[in-house]
Amino acid sequence: MSKVALVTGSAKGIGRAILLALAQKGFDVAVHYHTSALEAEQTRQEAEKFGVRAIKVKADVTQVIQAQALIAAVVEQLGGLQVLVNNVGDYLKKPIDQTSPEEWQRLLDSNLNAPFYLTQAALPYLSQSGHGRVVNIGFAGAQNLLARPDITPYVIAKTGLVIYSKSLAQRLASRGITVNVVSPGVAENSLSKPLSSIPMGRPARLEELARAVLFFVEEAGSYLTGQVLEVAGGWNL
Repeated sequence: MSKVALVTGSAKGIGRAILLALAQKGFDVAVHYHTSALEAEQTRQEAEKFGVRAIKVKADVTQVIQAQALIAAVVEQLGGLQVLVNNVGDYLKKPIDQTSPEEWQRLLDSNLNAPFYLTQAALPYLSQSGHGRVVNIGFAGAQNLLARPDITPYVIAKTGLVIYSKSLAQRLASRGITVNVVSPGVAENSLSKPLSSIPMGRPARLEELARAVLFFVEEAGSYLTGQVLEVAGGWNL
């Protein structure tokens, strides 16, 4: 039986690195994109070089119907789903008192609601596999209840994602499904790189984030659920 993984927002960036790492491990993969069609096709072709099946599927996962259709398309085309990586999530750096209702909603939709929609739709297929894996991409420091006046809706959504992940992990453990969070700090593709505030003095490499996801997906992490792994070089502790 083939192994199938879906990584949202995998046309480029962190999602791309995760998807290619899974392909290298023998997973058939679904490249999800919303607007980056060219990059998605390039990523799909690169994944195929590892000898696996690779498809690309377009969807706005902040819309529940499209999120459900994405899961259905992956299952139909690849025959099942064992791994779901919820990577999509908009970022906004803006003072909270200047944040519009539309911006607030967009941040919560992409970082919190989309993972909920997708995971709910994927659960029947993850259960069928007997060893389903959900990995949500968080944010280093989101567990610390501190004021974040310039990124408030983003951090609220990521903190909510941690609570959601822990709750789901407890609920699904008896079904053989694990749910964990990989929380990046400053990565090499981040918009800003405050190196002076990172104890290790450098941003995370994308392959380091991908390896953290693989840790939860592979057999070595099969007894770990409801955990948050920060890949941040000591940042935001």
